[in-house]
Formats: sequence, C-alpha cells, structure tokens
Amino acid sequence: MSEDGVHSLPIDIHYNKLLDWLVNRRHCNQQWQIAAVEIRQKINAAIKDMPEVEELSKLVVEEANINYFHCLKILKLLKDTETGKKTIFGQYASQRLKDWSEIIKLYEKDGVYLAEMAQMVIRNVNYEVPALKKQIARCQQTQKDCTRKESDYVNNAADLRRKYEASCKQLGIEGKKIKSELSALVRDLPSEYNRIAKITPDLNSTIEYYENFTKFVLNRDDLGAVSVPMLQHVMAHGNTTTYQWKYGKKPEHIEESAIFIDTADEQDVENPGTIDWVDDGAEGGSEAVDFGDNIDFDISEITIEDAGIELERQAAVADKTGAGDAGSDADSLVAKGIAKGDNALTILDNPETRNEFVNDLYELEAFLTQRLNEVKNEDGALSGSQFQSAPQSIQIDPVSIATMLSDVRSIVNQLTSVQMQHLMLIRDSPRYVDRLRDNLKQTLHLAEKMLFYEKDMIVKRKEALQEQSAVEPRLDAIIENTKTMQKQMEDEISKKYKGRIVNIMGEINTM
Repeated sequence: MSEDGVHSLPIDIHYNKLLDWLVNRRHCNQQWQIAAVEIRQKINAAIKDMPEVEELSKLVVEEANINYFHCLKILKLLKDTETGKKTIFGQYASQRLKDWSEIIKLYEKDGVYLAEMAQMVIRNVNYEVPALKKQIARCQQTQKDCTRKESDYVNNAADLRRKYEASCKQLGIEGKKIKSELSALVRDLPSEYNRIAKITPDLNSTIEYYENFTKFVLNRDDLGAVSVPMLQHVMAHGNTTTYQWKYGKKPEHIEESAIFIDTADEQDVENPGTIDWVDDGAEGGSEAVDFGDNIDFDISEITIEDAGIELERQAAVADKTGAGDAGSDADSLVAKGIAKGDNALTILDNPETRNEFVNDLYELEAFLTQRLNEVKNEDGALSGSQFQSAPQSIQIDPVSIATMLSDVRSIVNQLTSVQMQHLMLIRDSPRYVDRLRDNLKQTLHLAEKMLFYEKDMIVKRKEALQEQSAVEPRLDAIIENTKTMQKQMEDEISKKYKGRIVNIMGEINTM
C-alpha cells in the first residue's frame, strides 16, 4: 500500500487500551506516574496563589481534576491579567506565570500529559460514570418504592378506619367515647330484653304446629313433657326473674347487683393525645414492620371467644370460693321470698337461662328447616299416603312454614347479633368493656401508625429526589469533560502521525 493510502487510514484505539498503546509506542514514559505526582503537587501549590479574576476562579472551582489543557487555559488567562514580559534569560517576570509555565513543560516532557489524560478517561468511563449512574438509578428506585408504599400506607389507614367504623356500627355506638357509649347501651339492655320477650307470643302458632306434628308422628296424645319450656314460659309470663322460673312464683323482694363501668378517665378516641412512633424497637421506621395486604381486626372474631373463656374461668373461681355455704344461704333466701344473685336476674339477662331460651329457639328452627325441606322435596304419592289421616293443623303449605321459620330466625338473630353478644359479655363482666375498648382503639392506633409511615415515605422520597438532583449535574459534567478529553487526545495523537484521523473507540462513545 502506498504512503498516501496508509496516511488515509484512521487509527482506531480502544479507550481501555489507550494508556498501554501510548506506552508501547513510546509516546510517554512507563514511569510517568512519578512525574505526575510531582506535577500535581506543583499544581496544588500554584492554585493557592491565583489572582482574583472571576474567569480564573470559575475554572479552578469547576475543573477539580485539572489536566494539561486546563493548565494551558490558566496560563493564557494569566498572560492577559499579569505582565507577560520576559527577562533577558527568556523567563517570565511574574512568579505565577513562571509556576504555570514550568508545570506545562513538565507535562510535555516524556508525554506525561497524554498518559495522565488516558488514565483519567479510563477511570471516568469504567468507574466514575457507572457509579454515578447506579446512584441515580438507586435514587429513582427509592422514589418509586416510596411512592408505592405511600399509597399502600394510605390505603391501609383507610381500611383500618373503615374497619373501626364497621365495628362501632356492629356495636351500635358512634365510637368517640367507647366506654361511655357502651355503658349507655348496657343500661338499655333490660328494655331490649323486654322488647324481645313481647314479640315471642308471635310464635304461638309455630309451637302449636310443632307439638301437633310431634304427637302425630309419634302417634301419642299423652306426651307429658312441654315442648320448648323456657320459650313457652317467656311467651306466657314475659321476661320474668330466674327466681319465678325456678320456683313458680314471684319473689317478695329482689336484690339486684349494680353494674359499674368506670368512665371517669376516658378520653375522646378522636383526640387521644400525641403518639410517638419514632422509637419502634428497630431502626428504619417503616422498614421494621410489614403489615402485608390483608389486615383484619374484626372484633367479633377477636374478642367474643376469648371473653367467653375468661368468664368461664371467673365462674369456676367463684364456684370454688363460694361453694361452702352457698346451698344453705340459697335455701334461706328462697324461704324468705328473696331473689338475689342469679335468681334476681331476668331470664334473658341470666346467661344460663338465656342459653336455654336460645336453645329452644334453635330447636324450633331446626324442626322448621327440616320440615320445609321435606315438604318441598316430598313425592306427591308418598306425601298423600303418609299424611292422609293427619289433622288439618299439620297440613301446612311451604309458604306458611317459611314464614314461621323467618319469625323464629328473626328472634334468634336479635339475641345473637354481634352487638348483643358484646353487651351480654359486658353485662356479665364489666371488665370486658376495657378489653373491647382497647381492641377498638388498637385499630385506630394502627391507622395513625400507617399515616406516620406514609409521612416517613414522603420524607425519604424527597431526600432521594434531592440526591438525584445533586448527582445528575455531576454526571453530566464528567461525561462532558470525558468527551472533551477524548477529542483532545484524538487531536494530540493525530499530530504525531501527520494528521491521520484518530478514533478512540468503545463505551466512551455510548456514555
């Protein structure tokens, strides 16, 4: 190939091999780093003695890693600001010009400036730029995570507040002063019992149908046992005392035990005071607790069963402590016609007799449910043969049976609703209201905690955004500086090869 043809070929150098390429072709000394350390010391000393010129100050501040070409700019600016006269020995009269002129000469000796710039380019492309990009990516990911968690915490807080409101609605209270509102409901419990007792006579036809059906199926008219006795007693006499149910007569005197629920120190749950979530037992605040996606604080599932166990334990203790003289004392009170303790409670207020009342209702419900299924599924011929001789009172159509079943279930639902269960437990154990209040307030406290974590995420997101805003200009400056050095290196190498085109290849072109 002719000399002109060789001259027209470009020189391609991979940026990662640039320093080795320069050393191998003797454009710089292999021991260039020793000279570079001396040059860097002189640069640091010379920077301390700079004139108060804005353009010089800007150059020194912005170009933290000053290289050979920066030194050329500084020398040029100093020539414009300082006296550029030389002595008879060809040296600058100004010490500043002398210092920077010496630095440039040291750079040019043995091509130190080329080696240093090659190392800067390699370091920037391999380490500085990737590190800053990773830092920016980490900040962006942190912002995405914080935004997602903000939404999750807000949704969790809203869910918890809805659960709190739903639980209060089940209890029939507003939820501002829980103990006071529950106490008011407990005081209204006797009137609620009386209201339920007044609607039990509506089941008269249902009980009559049940008894007639039983007698017909068993083919006996002499059944002495009364069906659903507790229910029939309430239907006939109302919600009487347990004493009247046991002994068949009204007591001469009733000694009721008062229920006391202390509400003196109760605070409004909407304004419970300052809650400090900062010291949560672990660093990281929101990172220390993961509540997941399913948060369920249904008070009906949390407290009723536990309360029942507690009441059984209390009853067992009471039986052990009072079993000694209980029999003789009770006989004495009955003889005097005095209703005291459980005997003074009404049937629906006494857990034992109330359970019997509910069991009677369940017995009716089970019978009617089974009978309704039989009537709907009976074959016509079989039905006709089985009840051909049955009295008209038990030949009832499915619609009437369904109506009876609905009436029974209505009373059952009123007695076994979540609100009634809690009020009965409070009536049986006033301390239970404290547990119920604590469970409800815990739901609100968790909602407040979610909002605290949401604010923490907002702070972290803003910090990540600020960090990203600070890093991005640094990244842009390093990339721009690296591109500039790439172009300068290409020009300098091109001069050494009679103007041949030089291309520095690799990832430096895709930063």
